[in-house]
Amino acid sequence: MSILNVLLAPDQMLVAVDTLAEDALTRRVSSGAKLLLIPQHNLVLACRGSAQFFLRIYELSLQASFRADFNLEQLMAELGLVVDQLWPAYVEAADQAGIPRTSLHTELVLGGWSPRNERMMATAYAKSDSTGKTVVQALVGGLASPGDPLRGRTDSFRTEDVLEAGRLQAAYLNAEAGRLVAGGHLLVAKLSQGRAEIVDAGPVLA
Repeated sequence: MSILNVLLAPDQMLVAVDTLAEDALTRRVSSGAKLLLIPQHNLVLACRGSAQFFLRIYELSLQASFRADFNLEQLMAELGLVVDQLWPAYVEAADQAGIPRTSLHTELVLGGWSPRNERMMATAYAKSDSTGKTVVQALVGGLASPGDPLRGRTDSFRTEDVLEAGRLQAAYLNAEAGRLVAGGHLLVAKLSQGRAEIVDAGPVLA
C-alpha cells in the first residue's frame, strides 16, 4: 500500500502521494504518478492501490472532461458506478496474470474547485472485492491513508508538515508489511480557485 492524504478547505485543497511503484508480479520497484490533474477544470484525481486501474479511471475522467456540459458534481456522481463497471475486467486480467485477488484494491480521490458551489469539493472511492458496490464518501476536511500514524497530529497545509506526515506513514506501512511498500518522493498537489501546482516535497524515507 501507499500514501494518500487530502486536506480540504473551502478555498484550497491539498493532495499528497508517494511515488513508489511496484510491479505486481516481479515486485520490481519504479517511480509512479499517483496523482494527475484535469487542468482545464482545476481538478485532481489521485490513487492508492492499482496503478493500472487508476490510469484507466483517469483516462475515462479526462475524456468526460471534454464534454460541453461537464461539471465536477456529475463526475463525482458517476465515478463510483464506473469503478463498479470496470472492476470485473480488472479482476479477470489479474486472474490471467496470476495476481492473487487479495492484492486487488483501489482507493481514489477526486476533487477540486466547484464553480457551482464556489468552493473546493472532494469525494473518496474505495473498492477491494466484487461482492459489494464501491464505497463512496464525500470528504469534509480531508482524509489520511493510512491514518493510524497521524493520530493526534494537527492538520497543516505547510509543505514541511505534509512531508513529515508522509514520512511517519511510510515508516508505519513498511513496518506493517515487513518490506518496502511506500517510499520514493512525496508529490503534493495544491489547488485553489484558478490555480493548480504540483510540488516535489522531498524523499519520503529520511
